Amino acid sequence: MNSKDLIKNLNLLPHPEGGYYKETYRSEVLTTIIDGKTRNTCTAIYYLLEGDDKSNFHRLQSDEMWFFHQGNTIEILTIQNNCIETYLLGNDIANGEISQLLIPANIWFAAKIKIKSGYSLVSCTVSPGFDFEDFELARRNELSLEFPHLIEIIEQFTNNQ
Repeated sequence: MNSKDLIKNLNLLPHPEGGYYKETYRSEVLTTIIDGKTRNTCTAIYYLLEGDDKSNFHRLQSDEMWFFHQGNTIEILTIQNNCIETYLLGNDIANGEISQLLIPANIWFAAKIKIKSGYSLVSCTVSPGFDFEDFELARRNELSLEFPHLIEIIEQFTNNQ
């Protein structure tokens, strides 16, 4: 199966951060978060990148777990402790790849296929559950001001805004 087949068969839609997604689970149980807002306790999606697609820098107000399913290795970049941390999400565990990764709440992160070809299919779970109100897509100018020493990476993983 190729990426076009997966997009069609899984009913994936374009995601605002890049790539394609489909929500597959939203718990009925609600959790109270900051300011008395409520969120579903957990949500899950399929997420697919193909070719030179990328997930631009963004952050969530909840923890997010990524689980690798198939395709090519994904590079996930996070900004932590004023530095870029890179993780390889894939099946080649003997060579340092991992099959799941936790992105803690409020951490800037981005992703791309390591070799910019083919596709990669993952699942992501968010707890407390995902809500677009808790999603922040990075603005290049603001992120560059906060991390001027990371400007080359920031330019690769943000839209010119």
